[in-house]
Amino acid sequence: MGFSDVQPISKSFVKPKYEVEESKKPYHLAPLDLIMLSYHYIQNGLLFKKPSHLNNQEFSINSFVDDLKESLSLTLVHFYPLAGQLMIQTDKENHQSRIFVDCNKGQGARFSHAIIDITIDDISSPNNTYIPLVVRSFFDYNEELVNYDGHKKPLLSVQVTELLDGIFIACSINHCIVDGTAYWNFWNVWSEIHRSNGNKISNSRLPIHNRWFPNGCDLPIPLPFTHRDEFIKKFEPPSDLREKIFHFSSDSIANLRSKANVENKDNDSTSSISSFQALCAHVWRAIVRANNLPSDQILSHIMYASNRHRLNPPLPQNYFGACIKGILTNTTAKELLENHLGWAASLLHKSIVNLTDEVVHEFVKDWLKSPYCYHHEDYHNYNSVAMEHSPRFDMYGNEFGVGRPIAVYNGPGNKAVGVVFAYPGYEGGGSVDLELCLPIDSMNALENDQEFMTAVSS
Repeated sequence: MGFSDVQPISKSFVKPKYEVEESKKPYHLAPLDLIMLSYHYIQNGLLFKKPSHLNNQEFSINSFVDDLKESLSLTLVHFYPLAGQLMIQTDKENHQSRIFVDCNKGQGARFSHAIIDITIDDISSPNNTYIPLVVRSFFDYNEELVNYDGHKKPLLSVQVTELLDGIFIACSINHCIVDGTAYWNFWNVWSEIHRSNGNKISNSRLPIHNRWFPNGCDLPIPLPFTHRDEFIKKFEPPSDLREKIFHFSSDSIANLRSKANVENKDNDSTSSISSFQALCAHVWRAIVRANNLPSDQILSHIMYASNRHRLNPPLPQNYFGACIKGILTNTTAKELLENHLGWAASLLHKSIVNLTDEVVHEFVKDWLKSPYCYHHEDYHNYNSVAMEHSPRFDMYGNEFGVGRPIAVYNGPGNKAVGVVFAYPGYEGGGSVDLELCLPIDSMNALENDQEFMTAVSS
């Protein structure tokens, strides 16, 4: 089943329903936004069952699409930067570029409607060895588009794909404008506005656009390049990279946490190991075994975490922007595999505890002295595992009037060897789904790893 099976129906553009006074000013990007220029857009999609009726009338996909565009235009009043484009000003004499968002540049957010003659079971059947590649075509952008390209491409693209018995809504948003927290807050607000039918919604989730900059920043921040190739690197994952979702029940995760804390009882950690830290350690060790790395190989575990509550004073949870930092933990394959789960989990725990306001400020201060971008090839390979997204994000609460989603999938962007996307489990209650990206041989080894699979729930 290939990409050609998806048939485009229509494409249009959506702008904020009402004029936004703040959108007339440049929307400046902070250091933690600009460092993402060479990464891909954040891409996730929600799969729904297609209802037979909606609002006491026979369901019409065309009416549903029109309603989605209407609610999106209302949502963009609050998330107005997503309707703009990046502006790149080049100063060749001083060998600098300055990048910010022009909120009124371009045609707005792109909205696509497509159709495909497959069923929900063709995608999400437990009999599938991997996530079918056709899912990638449910997203408007492919893995070649990076955030820097937001000066030519819309910063937000929505694609609605109609299946024979389902609906897939996919959002691709420029990663310089949002991190996972801001991304899923956009989904949550859009869903709430859609269900409210134009009625007033709660202000508690509306985005905060006051930008966070260290003192003394020159805006827009000057970057030391005048040509794309000086700052941006293209990344091509292995051709045999595959994705598979593994489900962990709340009981299974509780057992991992209990085991990790018992094994770590003599450690000098400042507090106990969390459920997610224990799960991450379990997955890290399993992927290293699956990749069959030499014992002296230096390993990296990267967990992308929000800085909002770590800053002093803290930023509000609905601060809009990319406010994350990678938490790096290093060890060797020998140390990781010869020690127990609790030892690995305690390493991750200490790294997380050490991400403080002082560390974030020092990181940003150093970056301003010598700006650079994150590049996939520097962080994602056989020696690394990267945990992205979070099971804390409200993914299944986005109903759009057609009922609760039945599955979450990631798009083609930001996928590489050892990348793991974390989602809340469908049944809730602390369960977690992990979408793992590995080459075929490593994935086969992982699925034959008894220690790993014992914790996986059906």
